[in-house]
Amino acid sequence: MHTTTSLPSFVRPLVVSLALALLAGMAQSAPVADVHALAQKQQQPLLDTLRDLVHIESGSKDIEGLNQIAERIASQLKQLGGTAEVLQTSDIYKLDDTPEKVGPAVQAVFKGTGSKKIMLIAHMDTVYLKGMLKDQPFRIDGDKAYGLGIADDKQGVALILHTVAMLQQLKFKDYGTLTVLINGDEEISSPGWRSTITRVAADQDAVFSFEGGGTDGTLRLATSGIGSAYLTVQGKSSHAGAKPEDGVNALYELSHQLVQMKDLSKPDQGLKLNWTVSKAGTNRNVIPAEATAQADARALKVADFDGLEKTLQEKIKTTVVPGAKVSLKFEVRRPPLEATDASRRIAGYGKTIYQELGMSLNVVEKATGGGTDAAFAALKTKGAVVEGMGLSGYGAHSNDAEYVQINTIVPRLYLATRMIMDLSTGKLK
Repeated sequence: MHTTTSLPSFVRPLVVSLALALLAGMAQSAPVADVHALAQKQQQPLLDTLRDLVHIESGSKDIEGLNQIAERIASQLKQLGGTAEVLQTSDIYKLDDTPEKVGPAVQAVFKGTGSKKIMLIAHMDTVYLKGMLKDQPFRIDGDKAYGLGIADDKQGVALILHTVAMLQQLKFKDYGTLTVLINGDEEISSPGWRSTITRVAADQDAVFSFEGGGTDGTLRLATSGIGSAYLTVQGKSSHAGAKPEDGVNALYELSHQLVQMKDLSKPDQGLKLNWTVSKAGTNRNVIPAEATAQADARALKVADFDGLEKTLQEKIKTTVVPGAKVSLKFEVRRPPLEATDASRRIAGYGKTIYQELGMSLNVVEKATGGGTDAAFAALKTKGAVVEGMGLSGYGAHSNDAEYVQINTIVPRLYLATRMIMDLSTGKLK
């Protein structure tokens, strides 16, 4: 065994300095003990919260259930020291399938002593119908917790509540404001709360969205935008056998429109337009007076939807059936979320935090799958927007298969709390 004293004198200082640097690196890479210990203590309370949330049915159109879960969430946020309120909206963006009534949102603001503005978002509505809970109550099986809406997105609500609880227990208030916004209409494209999300997020330094992290806890910096096109042709009915010339065949005109609009996708840039639904006519022997079609649209950039709508409106000006009237409605059901330098920087710091736990964190900049409310948050803000802060899980929108992985609770609580703390104190710039 060799010691530094047995080495040449000119080598010893180098060895000592290397050893000190190694020790410093090890100390820096270790978890912050008090934060990590609190995250461990919060695991069971978070599971208790999840149980309570799952046992309140809150489908997007179940206004009674949504009001009940909103009151439950607001009460817990008030107990944590926030100015929390249940909000109702009349600012509704009418989509083709928007119900007459839209569920509430919960907003809470915690005021600190610093300058950074940080926002945490999730949604409390689910895709499930009232009465389905009896067949899938909350349950734990091994390292998985099951329940209706548990992965999408009641785990996100619970994570936010217990991240705020951790900050309170740490007596940490170095942020300027910490804003929590939890809406009740995400699963129907957020018609009632999209404008509120955009407005509140506009001046934030960072927005963390707590949709699930998939099966591997990936953070997402980009999501696909979702759009819909509705094409309507008005013609004139007549007898198809005796007097077809007296009619205006809406089906013929619709066919022309679909053919001239079939090649508008640009796969190389992630823009897709596919006509998927059509309807025309009432009887075989009647010239159809009306014909309609619907298309699904996807985009990776906000501007691509604007360009697509402009192209569609130009196309319908060219008709082939005299007397036919063509109209087109385009809906942005959810804009795309685009990766920015600010979001890359914060997500990259998240990788460092996970390394403290001896874990790796995947960050994806390319959009995969559908869109989320993070895209509404990003529309007007210059701050970072990071999606996928929630627990790992699987089975969203399925029966008796939706779960979250319990072993991701502590790492995710640690990640969210450290992100907020280090952003607030300037360590994360």
